[in-house]
Amino acid sequence: MKKYLLFLFGLVITSCSSDNYTDEKSIESRIVVEGWIEEGDYANVLLSSSIPVAGIVDSTNVLNHVIRSAKITVSDGVNSEVLKVKNDKNRVPPFIYFGNTLKGEAGKEYSIKVEYLSRVVQAVTTIPKSVQLKSAEYIKKNPTDTTGYVFVKFDDPADEKNYYQLATKIDVEEPIFVPSFYGNLDDKNFTSSSVAIQINRGVLLFPKTKFQPYFIDGDLIHVKLRTQTKESLDFWNSWQNEIVNSKNPIYPSNTSLKSNIKGGIGIWAGYGHSTLIVKTPPKKEKPV
Repeated sequence: MKKYLLFLFGLVITSCSSDNYTDEKSIESRIVVEGWIEEGDYANVLLSSSIPVAGIVDSTNVLNHVIRSAKITVSDGVNSEVLKVKNDKNRVPPFIYFGNTLKGEAGKEYSIKVEYLSRVVQAVTTIPKSVQLKSAEYIKKNPTDTTGYVFVKFDDPADEKNYYQLATKIDVEEPIFVPSFYGNLDDKNFTSSSVAIQINRGVLLFPKTKFQPYFIDGDLIHVKLRTQTKESLDFWNSWQNEIVNSKNPIYPSNTSLKSNIKGGIGIWAGYGHSTLIVKTPPKKEKPV
């Protein structure tokens, strides 16, 4: 399976030091968290430290910068668990902290505490109620095209305030859901409770092929609609703005990346979610 890293990690997750980093490096680095807990699922966390402006950024350097020996505790205020860490060869970096006892529930508040060497970083999030996808469809501009976009429909509850994120995962090709470009939505901008929107593929770091914003024939596409908090929306929008404005995607020059992590940077997010699978036409074989 191809190995990918969300562009997010290029922004804030890649680090300037390893578990054995020196005091000098620790002064110039900050602990970075990218963690989430979805309704009906367990917590997942990626952990490292920020890269200095002069640092070299490549896939090898990223692997050397992951924090693998932290103590991460997740709690709902009554129950808590210490996350375990595992090697996932389908990811870059290939290490992720995960839970297996505390399952996310809509409406509940979840805290995270990261203890690493002499540092402690913390955050709190809430899991919003899920909103169900009604449909997801692969549509081409012309029938003869071999590429297209996914269009989704869902109903935004009129009596609720909601923030959304659309994400996709290409079966076999991508091991993780990738937030869609321009896929972070505030329902204040909807003109109707019946929402129909186009999904553009998200940006990846270290892709095997040149980035394209569309999908292609032969893809089996998993489409996810997440409900998220305002803090999460602000984080993802600031991440996207860094790319749109052609700023340094490795280390934001103006530190404008939003965060809800106290003592560090990044995001700890709770998500509601709904997922559909979209089948595309078989890929046509090129003539020999």
